[in-house]
Amino acid sequence: MVGSRQAGRAPVLVAGAGPVGLVAAAALAEAGIPVTVVEAERDLPDGLRASTFHPPTLDMLDRFGVSEILVDQGLICPQWQFRDRRDGPVATFDLGLLRDETAHPYRLQCEQWRLTRLLRDRLAANPDVRFVYDARAAGVTQDADGVILRIEREDGSAESLRGSWLIGADGARSAVRKAMQIGFQGQTIPELYLTCSTTFQYQEVMPVLTNIAYISDPDEWFVLLRTTSVWRLLLPTDPAEPEDVMLSDARIQARMQAVLPKAGDYEIRHRTAYRVNERVAERYVTGRVLLAGDAAHVNNPLGGMGMNGGIHDAFNLAEKLTRVWQGADPAVLGRYERQRRKVALDVVQQQALRNRATLNQRDPAVRRASLDDLRATADDAARHKDYLMRTSMIASLRALDEVA
Repeated sequence: MVGSRQAGRAPVLVAGAGPVGLVAAAALAEAGIPVTVVEAERDLPDGLRASTFHPPTLDMLDRFGVSEILVDQGLICPQWQFRDRRDGPVATFDLGLLRDETAHPYRLQCEQWRLTRLLRDRLAANPDVRFVYDARAAGVTQDADGVILRIEREDGSAESLRGSWLIGADGARSAVRKAMQIGFQGQTIPELYLTCSTTFQYQEVMPVLTNIAYISDPDEWFVLLRTTSVWRLLLPTDPAEPEDVMLSDARIQARMQAVLPKAGDYEIRHRTAYRVNERVAERYVTGRVLLAGDAAHVNNPLGGMGMNGGIHDAFNLAEKLTRVWQGADPAVLGRYERQRRKVALDVVQQQALRNRATLNQRDPAVRRASLDDLRATADDAARHKDYLMRTSMIASLRALDEVA
C-alpha cells in the first residue's frame, strides 16, 4: 500500500505508462506532486505505434527539455501532401508558413517509445515518483478522500494501491473507464488498417514525394509515412480476410507490389493489422477518477491526431489537477472535461473522418471536387495557413479559452 509520501498525502495514481500517462506524471511531478505510475507490461512498450508529433505538441514538450532530443532522433518533415494514386501530387502543404506561430514549424516523425523513455529517465531521478510494472488495472473504488486501484500481476497475485486521484491513461480498452462504467460511444470503421514497415526508399522512385503522403484512390487508398529507418505503408483491408492470410508474406508482398511494382521482394521489418474506432467517452471526470488519451477518445490515425490529442489532454489535466492539489475547487476539473471532450468531438474526430472521406471517395464528381478544393487551398496563402493551423492542432488549442 502506498500513501506515505509528502506529508502523508497519497500520490496521484497514473494507470498507463504511454506518452499520455508519462506526460501527465512528469507535469505533476514538476509541481512537487507525488506520483505512482502503473504499467501492465514488464517494461515500457516499444512497438511501432504513433510516430507523428505536431508542432504544438513539440512546443509543450519543450518544457521538459525533450523536444530537441526527439528532433535529433527523428525526421523533420516540413511538408506533407495529398496525392492521387494515378496522377501524383494534388496539394503539398508547407508547415513553414507557421514559423510565426510555433517554435517547431514542421511535423516530426519519431517513434513514441523514444518519448516515453526520455520521460521515464527524467522521472527516475525524482524520489516522489514510483513505477509499478507488471500491474494490470483490474478494479477501481473511490470515496470522498481518495481512490483505490486494484492491480493484478501475471502470476495471479493482486494488490491494492491507494491514491488521492487516479488518471486513467490505459488505452482504448481502458480498464479504468470500464470499472467506472463510462460509456464509449461512436463507430467502428468498416475496414481494418494494415501497416507494413519496409526499408525500401519510396522517395527515390516516386516523383516529389514528401515524407508524409496521403494517397487518394477510389479503389484502394493508402498512406506513406517515413521515419529515420523505414517507410510505413498503411493499407485499408477487408476485415473478412483471415488474419493468417492478411499478414502472410505472400499477401503482403502482393499488396506492396500493387502499390509500387519492383523487381524482387520488399524487405519487411514489421507488420500489423488493427481495427479502428471513432469513439469518445461520455465523461472524462468521475469523482476522483480522470480519463485522458485513448482511454477517453480514439480515432483513426489519418492526420496523426491521436497521440498528440492525448498529450494535449495530459498537459491540460495536469495543470488543473495541480491547482486542485494546491487548494482550488475540484470543480475546475469539469472544465478539463468540457475543453478536451469538445476538441475530441469537434476537431480530432471530424478531421480524421474528413481525411478518410477524401482518400476513399468513390463518386467521381465528389472526388474531383474534393481534390480541386485541396488544390485551391494549397494555392491560396491565407487558406493554406488556416488549413495548417487546424490540421496541426494549433487552432483548437487556442480556442480552449472560449470553453467555459
